Amino acid sequence: MKTYKTKLILAFAAIYVIWGSTYLAIRYGIETIPPFFMMGIRSLIAGGALYLWSYKKGERVKREQLLPLLFLGILFFVFGHGLLAMAQKIVASGIAAVLSVSDPLWIGLIESFTIMDFRLTKKQIAGLILGFVGVGLLFFPTSGAMTFQINPFGAFIILISAISWSVGAVYSRAAKLPKSAALSAGVELIIGGIFLCIVSWMTGELRNFHPGMISLRSYLALAYLVIFGSIITFTAYVWLLTVTTATLASTHTYVNPVIAVLLGWAFAGEQFSLLALCACSVIVFSVYLMLESKQKRK
Repeated sequence: MKTYKTKLILAFAAIYVIWGSTYLAIRYGIETIPPFFMMGIRSLIAGGALYLWSYKKGERVKREQLLPLLFLGILFFVFGHGLLAMAQKIVASGIAAVLSVSDPLWIGLIESFTIMDFRLTKKQIAGLILGFVGVGLLFFPTSGAMTFQINPFGAFIILISAISWSVGAVYSRAAKLPKSAALSAGVELIIGGIFLCIVSWMTGELRNFHPGMISLRSYLALAYLVIFGSIITFTAYVWLLTVTTATLASTHTYVNPVIAVLLGWAFAGEQFSLLALCACSVIVFSVYLMLESKQKRK
């Protein structure tokens, strides 16, 4: 029992703290590495390590599990991570974190349409309304030399990324997946990495790219994303989805934006307008209403 509790605490700590720091790591990585290519390499290395580890333990993927893993690999990594990295070229890491961790709002909407006996409570409805108001506030123009101008197109791309991740989180609860979280994560990462590299080639990212152009900071960021962001944290996330609900696993949304905003301010010099900070607060509070209401009901 103590071992299980320890694993639960460490898993939640990983998705709370480490995932909050990955937004700044992505920003540093894409400084000299093309976005889709960087995410593809990250996914392939991390996925390969997890798959080999699972394979040596005798764990295998069954034929009927391949299609769900393919679907999740594309949702989580091509549309989830790929679009996020692309958008961070023009959106601050803190704002990217706030928009991308709005998934409980999308999960609540998706579950209300796809689960027959699922009904939103009054608090959850209020949370949804507040959340979308907060997202709308981020698109309002701001003035001043010291404020970060939010690119509407970049913000929209991150919202698509968040919706894709939410669809994957809900679907993974019902999909026929391997019992091993490491095996599931490994295969999904490999599938996502392959498709990300294909997208990178198709979009011409590699046309003028050479490995000699990569800076030390980008190399270190990529290593951090592979080891901590993918191998450790994504495995913890997949395991949490098997022992708890998608909504509970999404409680990392309380902490991720705060860490991302603080790190972006401290290390990347990101400045935010008062309106943007208010919008971030509204979104985080709306997520609290969504998840706190669901916890009480359960």
